[in-house]
Amino acid sequence: MTFLELQERISGAKVEEWHQHLNGQGWVKNTASVDDTAFIGPNAQVYGDAWVYGDAQVYGGAQVYGNAQVYGDAQVYGDARVYDNARVYDNARVSGDAWDKSPLQICGTRHFLSAGSRSEIAIGCYVKPIAWWIEHYQSIGQHEGYTPSEIDEYGTYISLFALRYQPQLLK
Repeated sequence: MTFLELQERISGAKVEEWHQHLNGQGWVKNTASVDDTAFIGPNAQVYGDAWVYGDAQVYGGAQVYGNAQVYGDAQVYGDARVYDNARVYDNARVSGDAWDKSPLQICGTRHFLSAGSRSEIAIGCYVKPIAWWIEHYQSIGQHEGYTPSEIDEYGTYISLFALRYQPQLLK
């Protein structure tokens, strides 16, 4: 990533406030702390008061910022964002697509529903792919003691998740 590309991602970036990390050539703001042993890939950024140390790796388009810390053998990659006071350590992995909109969350009559990713829904203690929910929500609802109207309610919610994240499933 060139500095001009960095400026497109982080408005107001000034060349004198940033440097490329020797191990990976990723961009590090001078306010952040990154060990020489850590790997910061060429499209990754570390800024704010963030710390990356040990054998940690940040790569892909990942960003670590705020007061976040990544250390040990942890990896942050893809379009993942680790920020504020988050800690990623030991052998933890954080990856994925950054949300371009807040993930869908619904408080249902019996359980909360949330999008764990663009392909999975968490309902109560179950985390399953959207396609699985479409096929099994009625039997799970019956097993969990939902009333018929509650099963219909959750079917509507599952359809809403599919419409937002995987509309091809509704055809």
